[in-house]
Amino acid sequence: MNDLRIETERLIITHFDESMIESVHQNSLDKDVREFVPDEVFETINEAENTVRFLIQCYEGNTGPFVYPILLKSNEYIGYVQAVPLENGEWEVGYHIAQSHTRNGYATEALLAFIPVILERLSVPNIWGVCRSDNKASLRVLEKCSFILQEKNAMNYHGAKHEVCKYLYSVM
Repeated sequence: MNDLRIETERLIITHFDESMIESVHQNSLDKDVREFVPDEVFETINEAENTVRFLIQCYEGNTGPFVYPILLKSNEYIGYVQAVPLENGEWEVGYHIAQSHTRNGYATEALLAFIPVILERLSVPNIWGVCRSDNKASLRVLEKCSFILQEKNAMNYHGAKHEVCKYLYSVM
């Protein structure tokens, strides 16, 4: 899946390359990543480098995870969108926009473009979106992208107990 390239009005979603390592490292350190997805924080440039190299290797297979950088049309890295396999054979979508670029609609724009492409490539009719209920921005993005709330429960999420919302996007 390394040939993926999606262009929207303002964004490009494509594959990672090693020139993005520093940007991945810097963006992983922002407050929202630390709070909502702490397993995606890369404290050192070496951690970011190892992760980017791993993600590049994942494009060659069909098991994922499939993580793609989101770039502005100027080629500035501002975040990522991803499809991650779940244990039951289903898939979950994820995304992050660097804090310096939030509140511009980039996550919604990227997700709206990404979902139909990734569903077709994975040959699946639906995909999950999961986030903490206090992550209001992420909840709004999922709802704007036609994900439907399926359940809201307290559960272990990234090592701590939180109320979590599970949304489903389906083409059926």
